Amino acid sequence: MGSESGRFKRGEQSRISRWLRRRKPAAEDPAREREALLLAVAAAGLPLAPAAHPAGYRCSCERIGCPTPARHPLSFAWQTQSTTDRAQIERWARNQPQANFITATGMLHDVLDVPLEAGHDALQRLLAAGISVGPVAESGVGGPAGQARMMFFTATRGTPEDEDEWWPCELDCHPETMDEHPGLRWHCRGSYVLVPPAALPGELSVSWLRGMEHPLPDPLTLLETLTDACALYAGSADHDPAAAIAWPLSR
Repeated sequence: MGSESGRFKRGEQSRISRWLRRRKPAAEDPAREREALLLAVAAAGLPLAPAAHPAGYRCSCERIGCPTPARHPLSFAWQTQSTTDRAQIERWARNQPQANFITATGMLHDVLDVPLEAGHDALQRLLAAGISVGPVAESGVGGPAGQARMMFFTATRGTPEDEDEWWPCELDCHPETMDEHPGLRWHCRGSYVLVPPAALPGELSVSWLRGMEHPLPDPLTLLETLTDACALYAGSADHDPAAAIAWPLSR
């Protein structure tokens, strides 16, 4: 009887162990998680295209001394290549598992890109004031002082009926004086930004602080607070003038 009881208990414990193993949630697949995040961006209407990725401390592209390593599109035709098509994005993500992705701005959305410290200050002030803030991403956190950035995703200003009334991102990148928008880059038509998840040289990354579940706000509702925060940052001892250089640069 005792022997049968022991066999029963051992058999029962074995079945329980197998059941617990089946119930244990599977570890998150990084590739599947990456794909899901990219598809969420595309589902929100933001067009994507594949970009370069880090190769050690260098860029995966063949350009010697790449000025924006792992931060630029793979193709010169990125504006026409950018898409929200789910099947195409799945193919890119699965066939190029190391690639970063950019989103072309000025179609559905713009991005206000500021120094990280200024961005954190502005974000706290905006939320405290009850102002609607959309998706926000952080780039290069933990890297060289003054070079980390925060990106506020907003609705685009829209394309006017008269194309002559439109100005490209180049004019937003280089205001007449740095005092006008110190440290701020307004990515609109003709520009792009990396979308999370993205990897940067030096084991840095681009990640969501606030995800795509937040609707895109009007950029003008954020602009005053962001420029004020950038002005304070520009006047601080931590400000690195090199970080104000606009990108993307010409390839």
